[in-house]
Amino acid sequence: MSGEEPEHVRPPRAVLSAVRLMYAGAALEVLAIIVAVLTIGSLRSAIFRAHPDYTTAQLHTAEAARTLPLIVGAAITIGLWLWMAWANRSGRSWARAISAGFFGINTVDLLISFSLAHGTATLIMALLIWLVGLAAIALIFSKGSGPFYQHQPT
Repeated sequence: MSGEEPEHVRPPRAVLSAVRLMYAGAALEVLAIIVAVLTIGSLRSAIFRAHPDYTTAQLHTAEAARTLPLIVGAAITIGLWLWMAWANRSGRSWARAISAGFFGINTVDLLISFSLAHGTATLIMALLIWLVGLAAIALIFSKGSGPFYQHQPT
């Protein structure tokens, strides 16, 4: 038959582990949103320590300027984690490169966050998420994963 679909190859263990880590990354992002909301007082204290001359209004504005992008960014990132889990599980050849790009962006974001006022719990969550991403990237680029991506339809 000329319209046959290519045979689907089962993902290797490394890819399956990476996909599980990507789901864990999405779950950690949900937890990061919860932590950010619950520890907003810690963020307020950190901002006040960095800028003791801020008025109450300035403190509130700075707090919102850090919290809102964090929550919106985490919500978007949840979707990206889930998309990359699906794409890598499906063996999409582009998924590894896109995953690596997202990991690069996450790395830059983490480095920038060290220079900003932040709550300790929020920073710990960011480090955990980064470590999960690092492990997932290592797995999808491992020697045994490469052939899987080469045999899947794009």
